[in-house]
Amino acid sequence: MPKNSKVVKRDLDDEVIESVKDLLSNEDSSDDAFKKSELMVEDPEEKDADVEEGSDVEDERPAWNSKLQYILAQVGFSVGLGNVWRFPYLCQKNGGGAYLVPYLILLLIIGIPLFFLELAVGQRIRRGSIGVWNYISPKLGGIGFASCVVCFFVALYYNVIIGWSLFYFSQSFQHPLPWDQCPLVKNASHTFVEPECEKSSATTYYWYREALNISSSLSESGGLNWKMTICLLAAWVMVCLAMIKGIQSSGKIMYFSSLFPYVVLLCFLIRGLLLNGSVDGIRHMFTPKLEKMLEPKVWREAATQVFFALGLGFGGVIAFSSYNKRDNNCHFDAVLVSFINFFTSVLATLVVFAVLGFKANIINEKCVTQNSEKILKLLKMGNLSQDMIPHHINFSSITAEDYNLVYDIIQKVKEEQFDSLGLKSCQIEAELGKAVQGTGLAFIAFTEAMTHFPASPFWSVMFFLMLVNLGLGSMFGTIEGIITPIVDTFKVRKEILTVICCLVAFFIGLIFVQRSGNYFVTMFDDYSATLPLLIVVILENIAVIRIYGIDKFMEDLKDMLGFSPSQYYYYMWKYVSPFVLLCLLVATIVQMGLSPPGYNAWIEDTATEEFHSYPTWGMIVCISLMVLAVLPVPIVFMVRRCNLIDDSSGSLASVSYKRGRIIKEPVNLEGDNTSLIHGKSPSEVPSPNFGKNIYRKQTGSPTLDTAPNGRYGIGYLMADMPDMPESDL
Repeated sequence: MPKNSKVVKRDLDDEVIESVKDLLSNEDSSDDAFKKSELMVEDPEEKDADVEEGSDVEDERPAWNSKLQYILAQVGFSVGLGNVWRFPYLCQKNGGGAYLVPYLILLLIIGIPLFFLELAVGQRIRRGSIGVWNYISPKLGGIGFASCVVCFFVALYYNVIIGWSLFYFSQSFQHPLPWDQCPLVKNASHTFVEPECEKSSATTYYWYREALNISSSLSESGGLNWKMTICLLAAWVMVCLAMIKGIQSSGKIMYFSSLFPYVVLLCFLIRGLLLNGSVDGIRHMFTPKLEKMLEPKVWREAATQVFFALGLGFGGVIAFSSYNKRDNNCHFDAVLVSFINFFTSVLATLVVFAVLGFKANIINEKCVTQNSEKILKLLKMGNLSQDMIPHHINFSSITAEDYNLVYDIIQKVKEEQFDSLGLKSCQIEAELGKAVQGTGLAFIAFTEAMTHFPASPFWSVMFFLMLVNLGLGSMFGTIEGIITPIVDTFKVRKEILTVICCLVAFFIGLIFVQRSGNYFVTMFDDYSATLPLLIVVILENIAVIRIYGIDKFMEDLKDMLGFSPSQYYYYMWKYVSPFVLLCLLVATIVQMGLSPPGYNAWIEDTATEEFHSYPTWGMIVCISLMVLAVLPVPIVFMVRRCNLIDDSSGSLASVSYKRGRIIKEPVNLEGDNTSLIHGKSPSEVPSPNFGKNIYRKQTGSPTLDTAPNGRYGIGYLMADMPDMPESDL
């Protein structure tokens, strides 16, 4: 297959030229430049619609500066905060190393095939999600709008997390770190430790009280937290400046935002492996619990993680891919990015549990010291006999193994009175078994571990700068999933749309920086994306495989890639992936039905979390989020089905004008069998019937294919069409 299609000039005979002049006379008489232009038509022998590099006929769509920049953009979008604080938690919770088996299987079954599908349609049609699904099936054009709505919901709260990271980053430039010790409270008579901090821990207190200043319930707003409001504004300013020129500005930032997290993770891994207890953490992490693989819940959570780790359904994958050349090997890209994502998750898991192993070792040592002192007191008071203690035990420098030996002996001898002694078992595995995820991992557990590092401010700065970069990489793809489809469809200026989008998102996002804002983040995270995105991806699969046709799509891929994709993808797309997605959808609905909708509220008096159910208005918000996200799909379907919008624009190719030339931009012919990627010759394309003949060939003129959707007829037809909109909607 040729890399680029060629645009050639045709010498038209006198009669055809006269007709073209008649056509051009309908244009503005003052447009001299246009009248002097040449009619550019495509060579019907060529199959692709690409034009040669540097040609004036190529539309003004930006392109990636290099393949590396594009790969980094896709990696930056797919590798996000979930790889650092969600995957390690799932791995620990669902069988350690055994969890990697269902994850890899599902990555091969639904992850890579669906990622490949989105890359392929975006790259070939060269439009955002709205344009892509309008092209394939106008009745399912709502899929693209649904993706945009979900992207907007996710962007609202995701940037709040970047704001939190910016706050911790700004507070890390001091020694000791502000969350290292509990604050002291002074009154008229004496000084004492802050009770809320004493009941929890220094890092927990700092997160809930100093950073969030959290209220005790969702209904208790508490007003704006001004520190977090400023951080949220800074986060949106960063996103806006990076995205204002599209990939021309964000693409350059990708070199840093996508690569810097790997530098930090490798530094943390090397440092972590040199700490006491790190090996215990890694061993605990990857010790396989094979019996867990038989639980359906493990497979459901693995499928959900694969689904969201690759950013399927968001539209960001399609948007980034749409800036590629049409002959780019997107199959290689799909496999490469998917496995980079997987190995990043494994690397992050190694880092997290190396550091948590070190933290568990410190906590275990404190436990041994405190309980050894209790044993010495009990020996002095005569509650315990010295004969129980082995002779080699030295309580002044006792090890964890020796303490557990003494503990077991005392438990056996003082079986009935043991509980009254107040001794605790100090097992490092018990501390490592405490499952932590999300903000609890990043802002409490990991932050506490870093306070014990030598040069802790340096490591804190690196860690939170890494979180900011991971978040920004995902935000770029999320915002691109909103901006690109709207710009492609409604032809608005990208700069203005980007600024408006960021401003609107910032003002709506103020609900997340109230004192109760953390509870709204939980609500949006649970309900705004999970179910809607599953529905979106299922419909994407149906649109391409059932409506467009799997056989035709495979032929298109062969033309685009230059080789036939493996039949493996044929069976995955047609049978396996839809079945797995439907099972995942049902399991998700069942899980939502069985789990009481609610959130964990922080209670100041007890310094603990307490589960609260959502109030009635909170339930309405949760349901509204899911409904609003999928509502565009039935709305667009009914609009198309009932012909509420003039659909003539979908029956013809659209034309845009550039530098005095006519450029063909093919759009969908509903019900026509033309190939999505295969360029058909005019004779192969069926012609729709029209009420009137827009171009009438003069008697005796040479035979020319003037079919309305033919390659030659297109310029004549569209020039007389009154104000033909370029978008389908």
